[in-house]
Amino acid sequence: MTSITNVIRKVEEVMEEKDFSGVVLLQQNGKTLFSKARGYANRSEQISNTSGTRFGIASGCKVFTAVSIGQLIEQGKFSYESRLVDVLNIAFPLWDKEITVHQLLTHTAGIPDYFDEEVMEDFAELWQERPVYMMQQLRDFLPMFQNLAMKSAPGERFHYNNAGYIVLGLIVEQQSGQSFTEYVEAHIFKPSGMKDSGYFRTDQLPSNTAIGYVDQEDGTWNTNIFSIPVRGGSDGGAYVTALNMIHFWNALLGYTLLTEESTRKLLIPYSHQEDDDYYGRGIWIDQKGKEIFKYHVMGFDPGVSFMSSVYPAQGIQLVVLSNQEWGPYPVTVAIEESLLV
Repeated sequence: MTSITNVIRKVEEVMEEKDFSGVVLLQQNGKTLFSKARGYANRSEQISNTSGTRFGIASGCKVFTAVSIGQLIEQGKFSYESRLVDVLNIAFPLWDKEITVHQLLTHTAGIPDYFDEEVMEDFAELWQERPVYMMQQLRDFLPMFQNLAMKSAPGERFHYNNAGYIVLGLIVEQQSGQSFTEYVEAHIFKPSGMKDSGYFRTDQLPSNTAIGYVDQEDGTWNTNIFSIPVRGGSDGGAYVTALNMIHFWNALLGYTLLTEESTRKLLIPYSHQEDDDYYGRGIWIDQKGKEIFKYHVMGFDPGVSFMSSVYPAQGIQLVVLSNQEWGPYPVTVAIEESLLV
């Protein structure tokens, strides 16, 4: 294993080279090995990012949805094999009646998506005809996919799907009697000690929260306020700090949020995406041979990029938050290549 001094040097070089804006936090067995903030949370006012700055994490919070579903299953509300038609009183006329909760969680339901990454590239294009300020609750997304036909048969293949997680959030709302964001804040953020995290409106960001920036090729930039929904939900959009994300991993893997058996079911590599990359329930899983190399979550939206990984064999946890696009990937690769070889 490379010395931590060399790892830090390598990571700092990458952060400088990529003009990284955000926060990196690396811990091993509860001890901080590296923590650094760089860039501006607010460029206009030249307010710097700090270790306690809150960042959007886009799809990185699909794991919160998966944990919410697991909690309701533990309460006996339904099961992973329950059919969608039996747990949600919303009609999807062209969808297969045999779609299960498990298939929605593992992106194998075969349903259409409102942002299909197989055919679309620019998330911001979605909001040219539908104002982002109208996207305030989960039901607001339904017209974008509710009446579309299936893409494939249930269980046939992996197809990363945001609409599936909107549907899962609607299940959480119906079965719990709470709005999705209220449920997560009460049953995941609070017991995890994530006191600085929340589903904040982009037009009402609290203090110490990074504004997302979309950089143009000519050197100009725009904030992402017109490029993402005004409030996040079950497919993405929460704001967290680096330390709060560590708190979440500790709560999840320490069985605070789910029982040990339920947690294990979350972390099984159900769907094979490509190479050694698999998907559990709300969590990506990388294997090396038959061994688990890492559990990780990630999210990318205009002005938002996020990756967080747990390397169980080494007791290492990594959080990389950025208010630009694509910043965390080279930082994560640098740490893996220097520390985990």
